[in-house]
Amino acid sequence: MKIGIIGAGNIGKAFARHAAQAGYTVVISNSRGPESLADIVQEIGHGIQAVTTDEAIQADVIFLAVNWKQVPEVVSNVNQWNGKIVIDPTNAIAFPQFKPLDLGNKTSSEIIAELIPGARVVKAFNTLPAALLAADPNDSNGKRVVFISGNDAEAKNIVKEIANRIGFADIDLGDLSQGGKIQQFGGPLPALNLIKLESKY
Repeated sequence: MKIGIIGAGNIGKAFARHAAQAGYTVVISNSRGPESLADIVQEIGHGIQAVTTDEAIQADVIFLAVNWKQVPEVVSNVNQWNGKIVIDPTNAIAFPQFKPLDLGNKTSSEIIAELIPGARVVKAFNTLPAALLAADPNDSNGKRVVFISGNDAEAKNIVKEIANRIGFADIDLGDLSQGGKIQQFGGPLPALNLIKLESKY
């Protein structure tokens, strides 16, 4: 499975490192082009490659690690999503107030799903601060939790498999409207650092 990461900020780099270390084929892109990612590729290692955004979108699973306001521009040139799984770790935040944006009655991931018709959007990896996401997900007593929401059961299962393989435990919150609401910025779950304890029996 190839994972394409769009965005090379702290969240994108953290996920890229975990995925590459877990043995996935990983490509990473940003708006400035592959040449600008040489230092990041060298730092992460494990065969990760820098590519253009157009090339990253050709991967089996896409990790959309860009600023919320950049999403429409990033996805606007893609004509067909053809059932691709898109992991949405974005948070709709108003700056400099650092408050949730008013999105009306829709969750942020529902809006992203509308921007990329045909894709299977799964909300995940958005609740942990970048430093925690980058840290070893294996705690002495168990595994760090990531929350997952989505409307497509198969897509969610694949994202769960990815989360588990790179070391996290998953908690399924349901669909994008209900689960996404409590998972997105402004809900009760962002910045909550939970550890799923391993059974000793």
